[in-house]
Amino acid sequence: MLRAYCRSSRAPRPPANRPHRQRQHCRPYSPGMQDRSSPTVASRSHPEGLSGAAPSNPTPHQATMLQRLGQNVNLAGASLFFHIAWRERGLCLPHLDISDLLQVDWAALHGAGFRAAIFDKDNTLTVPYALELQPSAAESLARCRSHFGDAVALFSNSAGLAQFDPEGEEAAALEASLGVPVLRHSEKKPGGGVEDLVSHFGCQPHEMIMVGDRYLTDIVFGNRHGMLTVRPRPFTSEGEPVTVALARRLEAACTARWLVQGHAAPSHPFLKGQASGAFLLQ
Repeated sequence: MLRAYCRSSRAPRPPANRPHRQRQHCRPYSPGMQDRSSPTVASRSHPEGLSGAAPSNPTPHQATMLQRLGQNVNLAGASLFFHIAWRERGLCLPHLDISDLLQVDWAALHGAGFRAAIFDKDNTLTVPYALELQPSAAESLARCRSHFGDAVALFSNSAGLAQFDPEGEEAAALEASLGVPVLRHSEKKPGGGVEDLVSHFGCQPHEMIMVGDRYLTDIVFGNRHGMLTVRPRPFTSEGEPVTVALARRLEAACTARWLVQGHAAPSHPFLKGQASGAFLLQ
């Protein structure tokens, strides 16, 4: 009671002599808001505006980091590798292992009965993630099309793959840039079947040629389905992820060892009675 009485008996303090500030009404935060006085890092990198908002979809052939990571993780290839290393080592070995696509005699291949040519993209026709053909690849591709006509296409583990290019934007960009159809598909090489290829080309797998720089993806895929396989030397290792570089080293070491042990690419009906070197320009 005494404490309450003392409090009530005190004289009220005079108000402090402080300047009156008008209350500012704050807008509720929304994801698109930013400080006008200082543009965000994103807006500095996009001089066309200061919104700082990233585009909703990556531009064609500009995959996000998550997409690039997914492209470099090939579970089908990893699982098949152990099977191949134990039982079917020849599936990793190409019929033609060359240094340059200009060595391929497309006229001889067509004359032997082949009716379609399938190309990988990165380090086969272009440097990794590029949209321009390398000069030697462009010349060889032109020779190929002069004999195979429209039965030439790209079969990539990125462009046209439903997992990473569901709308086909990257495939369309490649088609516009390279002038070659890009096959749409749902599984990564070396997994998946050939039904879409048979439907697209109108011929059987043994009448197809698979061209690619990776032993474990392109070559295994082609050999699994009875195609003729051609492996050109990759253009460069620059720009490739560490996972791909490590996979290349493993592939090269294994294939070199298996060749020394006497393993060879699977037999092919169009190679009977002649060596695969007959399809190379002298």
